[in-house]
Amino acid sequence: MAKRIQFSQHGGPEVLQFVEFEPTPPGPQQVRVRNHAIGLNFIDTYFRSGLYAPPSLPSGLGTEAAGVVEAVGEGVSRLKVGDRVAHAGGPLGAYSEVHTLPEANLVKLPDTISFEQAAAVMLKGLTVQYLLKQTYEVKAGDVILFHAAAGGVGSLACQWAKALGAKLIGTVSSAEKAERAKALGAWATIDYSREDVAKRVLELTDGKKCPVVYDGVGADTWLTSLDCLRPRGLMVSFGNASGAVSGVNLGILAQKGSLYVTRPTLATYANNAENTQAMADDLFAMIGSGKLAVDIQQRYPLSEAAKAQAELSARRTVGSTVLIP
Repeated sequence: MAKRIQFSQHGGPEVLQFVEFEPTPPGPQQVRVRNHAIGLNFIDTYFRSGLYAPPSLPSGLGTEAAGVVEAVGEGVSRLKVGDRVAHAGGPLGAYSEVHTLPEANLVKLPDTISFEQAAAVMLKGLTVQYLLKQTYEVKAGDVILFHAAAGGVGSLACQWAKALGAKLIGTVSSAEKAERAKALGAWATIDYSREDVAKRVLELTDGKKCPVVYDGVGADTWLTSLDCLRPRGLMVSFGNASGAVSGVNLGILAQKGSLYVTRPTLATYANNAENTQAMADDLFAMIGSGKLAVDIQQRYPLSEAAKAQAELSARRTVGSTVLIP
């Protein structure tokens, strides 16, 4: 037997239960991993609340963890028992002492990256990798806007953008978070609680606005983000922290300058073992070179996942949070 977090109904953090379960033996092309550290992410709250539907209830939770392979199924060829691995994709169930998942979803973890670092950085780091290197290829000199720059994804984006030679303007909710974002490499910050974001972007870019806006906030910032884009600029809506963007009239894209919009997901970019490992290797190289620091600010026992999610949703966390089995 092992222990995991599961939920039998949708709702707030209080629906999460810490229970015993019988681990699934690995089937064909599957691997069972003994988790050493587990990542906490906003997407976990979407599954819990019902914004995203899990396959069935009761359901496990979480899509990111790092650990050691303890069993392999038939046909597994890339990994073996004892390998250090990490993952940032489903199936749901990473909030667990052990987790069985497809071999293709796992990447090999170099000895230079700790389990906690990997669990804290896989989902956020691979997200930043595809955002800055693939969805829009950020170049030296680009002035880009990134919402929630002091959060988990934003903290990595500030560093990665700086390493690419780009000027990242980060939105934040307080002077403390502005200071943090600048320390991590943001070129400028805008405190949206007391400043007009679109107006400040206009000022900071000498009236040119940005070629790309990265928005993981969602409903609350949708229109503001569009107003920060130059003609034919790209709006990258990659998250729903304030709720999903809905009821969009495409005509607004014409009105605001023939804008482009994309709603990417990590699963579309990390869509096979080869692509996922290549993205992870790029991420690990950035960490190994010292250009990307993994900032773990909060650690909770796995049994306190509900408390950790409540803190995350209330925006009382900074940097990354990990759960320890």
